[in-house]
Amino acid sequence: MAASEEPVSAWSCKQVAQWLQDEGFGEYVELMCTQHRLDGLSLLALTEADLRGPPLGLTVLGDIKRLTVALHRLQRQNLSQLEELGLQQAESPPAGLLLGAARVDWSCDRDNRRSNGDFCNRSELRWRGSNVSGSGATLCHTHFNGSCRQHLAGRLDPEVWKTVISSLYVFFVFGFTSFVMVIVHERVPDMRTYPPLPDIFLDSVPRIPWAFAMAEACGVILCYMFMLILLLHKHRSIVFRRLCSLMGTVFLLRCCTMFVTSLSVPGQHLKCSSKTYDDTFGKLQRALVIWSGFGMTLTGVQTCGDYMFSGHTVVITMLNFFVTEYTPRSWNLIHTISWVLNLFGIFFILAAHEHYSIDVFIAFYITTRLFLYYHTLANTRAYHQSRRARIWFPMFSFFECNVNGPVPNQYHWPFQRPAFMKTLIG
Repeated sequence: MAASEEPVSAWSCKQVAQWLQDEGFGEYVELMCTQHRLDGLSLLALTEADLRGPPLGLTVLGDIKRLTVALHRLQRQNLSQLEELGLQQAESPPAGLLLGAARVDWSCDRDNRRSNGDFCNRSELRWRGSNVSGSGATLCHTHFNGSCRQHLAGRLDPEVWKTVISSLYVFFVFGFTSFVMVIVHERVPDMRTYPPLPDIFLDSVPRIPWAFAMAEACGVILCYMFMLILLLHKHRSIVFRRLCSLMGTVFLLRCCTMFVTSLSVPGQHLKCSSKTYDDTFGKLQRALVIWSGFGMTLTGVQTCGDYMFSGHTVVITMLNFFVTEYTPRSWNLIHTISWVLNLFGIFFILAAHEHYSIDVFIAFYITTRLFLYYHTLANTRAYHQSRRARIWFPMFSFFECNVNGPVPNQYHWPFQRPAFMKTLIG
């Protein structure tokens, strides 16, 4: 055949029609070659999504699959032309074929299983390049009940309503934590009966009076850094939702631990004694003062008894991990500053003798483990709809069910003015 003597990208519509005839798809010659003028170049760029969706709109599943296999075979035989045309970066590669570090992953969304006895009717073809953070590196074709929707995987649904729910969750947890602090304050062990426990670090390092204020200053700087990153991040809704869910969960766990066990005051400099409030209204007023002041000494809040594990360490560590996770790896200066603030903040907490060493260690360990476990599950699509995840991590399954893989670190200016910032950020 004459078409075999020249590259496929140079085929005319008649040569494509001949190829369709030879492959057994003669009934589609009129549609594809006459109506839509499909030539060799467009044939190489054709995907299953194009066959299913408009304007072609093929409806016979067997023909779609057989024609897709034939197209994959043709594309595999013309890899050099695909590379020259750059089609391997723009479209999904053939199934089972690796182009560079790209891969094909078929997944079925279990959310669409059996609403009325129907099986899963949504299939998603997902192709990722080696750089998941790059824009345009991921192309998704989603088919639902025969309709086709094509989108870049980087265009994640912000699901603002879920972010609002996570904000209410952390709002409630912080309020509940403040109330538990009031309850715990009533149960502070008497320092004359229960002196400070032995602690290697606190016994070896002299107390620095201004250190705790410095620890809170480190936390404030990290908070401003994260707020700036959150403002400019393209997927700020997802990032903020994850921060709220993780922060709320850790502080809820902290409420349980400090309510169950009351440790003795870690230093004689802390003028702590059990304080009894007359009624529930008095307790709520004190809880409101703690909550409105974020539990910080910089805002004039002084708490006692909340030593089973350090809330300041939780906040500083969580902010550090979010700053480093949602900025590109090449931002070494930002990452260095974030880690220095985290480590110095922990040191200042201990140097102020405001917490036992074990308090800080446990807070750092729990915070980092929860952060890593959450993001490992979130970046692994297979766990999203698993039965085990729904049972043991119901909040995770709810918040992350529609997030496909890692969230790319993309930035843009969210406001209309000043306009030059949009160009600066890119």
